[in-house]
Amino acid sequence: MNTPVTRTRALNSDSVRPKDEQLDHQRAAITVLGDELRALVDATVRTAASVETLERVADGVRGLTRQLTGRRRGPADIPAVDEFPGGVRMYSPVTGTGSPLAPPMRVATNGDGVVGHCTLGIAHEGPPGYGHGGMSAKLLDELMGWACAAAGTPGMTIALRLRYHRPVPLETPLRVVAHVTGTENRKILVAGSISTERAPSTALVTAAGTFVAPDPDRTRALFPNMSP
Repeated sequence: MNTPVTRTRALNSDSVRPKDEQLDHQRAAITVLGDELRALVDATVRTAASVETLERVADGVRGLTRQLTGRRRGPADIPAVDEFPGGVRMYSPVTGTGSPLAPPMRVATNGDGVVGHCTLGIAHEGPPGYGHGGMSAKLLDELMGWACAAAGTPGMTIALRLRYHRPVPLETPLRVVAHVTGTENRKILVAGSISTERAPSTALVTAAGTFVAPDPDRTRALFPNMSP
């Protein structure tokens, strides 16, 4: 599910947005930590270390986790470092540079749509050497939501149909593209595909999605902590 409406900044009621310079520093620190966490995840899923080593590392990670003190946000809270909806999402599992789960995908406008660039690692593996099919769905769902926003018709996913033509290789730069193909009242129709950077014309996965722009009352119900 992707975020609706326009690019504005929004906070939950307990957040205080840092000033621009502080915000830049905080996002940079989040990104550095995200990079190290992704490196740790990669090492974890690759390792053939002994049981003793694994137990020692687990103790060390447990100690690090205890250092992340302070208030912890709940599921509906919007981080002060984010721009929601339609902007920076530091902890997005697809584009968030602070997320250990993300590739993370870099997104830019591209003609009448958007293009994303990322590389899947072994932590995203399905069949040996290839990405999990759910990762392809996640990349496309995210980018198709960006395509809706870029076209001025932001919406949320209500249907996503994928066709897997070829397996998506790991540790290979990928190119993900999406664009709006039409609208039907509040519905937005979107197409997308995944290919490698080396062979951009050969689609590995294609998708057709339907998004819908929620009305203001529905938006407030879904996102109660979003500023008006």
